[in-house]
Amino acid sequence: MKRIILSVVAIVAMTCAGKVYAQKNPMVGGAAMYATKDIVDNAVNSKDHTTLVAAVKAAGLVETLKGKGPFTVFAPTNAAFDKLPAGTVNSLLKPENKATLTKVLTYHVVAGKMDAQTIAKAIKAGGGKAELTTVEGGKLWAWMDGKKLVLKDEKGGMSTVTIADVMQKNGVIHVVDTVLMPK
Repeated sequence: MKRIILSVVAIVAMTCAGKVYAQKNPMVGGAAMYATKDIVDNAVNSKDHTTLVAAVKAAGLVETLKGKGPFTVFAPTNAAFDKLPAGTVNSLLKPENKATLTKVLTYHVVAGKMDAQTIAKAIKAGGGKAELTTVEGGKLWAWMDGKKLVLKDEKGGMSTVTIADVMQKNGVIHVVDTVLMPK
């Protein structure tokens, strides 16, 4: 009887430990991301997304991305912005380029909450490729390269999702390694 009780306790402990682990908040840019926070409130804590946060502020999109949503955001890292030609980011952050900056940023957003499983289903339904319409009005194409989710922009640029399914209270973030560019 003692063995049975100890076995049940061990199974319950392992089950509970698994649930705690499954609920752990993913780390992005050295900070825990919380599903109870919105996209902006999480992004400001990521040391890998300081350029993105500065751009969102300069474009006046903070209130939008703090809104109800839901949004799917393909969030470029600082290293992704560093891949752009020299001076591009500084130029985009100037007040006179706000419309262009807004266009680039909203090209990284898809309406709705598309986690990796939803995107994978769209890819399967599309025969290996999914076409996503961005909030900016442009198109992105998604497919799998082995286990990696790859995106192609309207200019032919490619970006890989490096961290998927960072859940937010108003959507989901997928971290990407390259800035996506609209036409």
